Amino acid sequence: MLHKTQTMTRKAYTSDITDAQWQLIEALIPPAKTGGHPRTVNLREVVNGIFYVLRTGCAWEMLPHDLPPYSTVYFYFRRWQKTGVWQQMNHYLRQKVRQQVNRDPQPSAAIADSQSVKTTEKRGRCTASMEVS
Repeated sequence: MLHKTQTMTRKAYTSDITDAQWQLIEALIPPAKTGGHPRTVNLREVVNGIFYVLRTGCAWEMLPHDLPPYSTVYFYFRRWQKTGVWQQMNHYLRQKVRQQVNRDPQPSAAIADSQSVKTTEKRGRCTASMEVS
């Protein structure tokens, strides 16, 4: 299957989002800022690059060359992380899934799981020891 981008056609990766998935999230992506240089990057390909890294576990620098430059992909990943875009997408998609299975879009209960972790016996944030000979 070939995937058409703004500038070229490439073979699709299994991590690429489908047309239907893109239609769901496209409106949730912040518009370009006004003024300055206009946005020229294909944001669907940026999302495909982000999902490629998350799916494969590769380093950002190992992103295939037929996707946008890793620095661009990482820039958008971090910007959307800092501005809450990923949380908004998750919230929106969770509501959509709940509606598809005829459930209230807003969950009425939550389950929190905690785990006990044994800590060190030393007290305080910082411990120093001196040995005198």
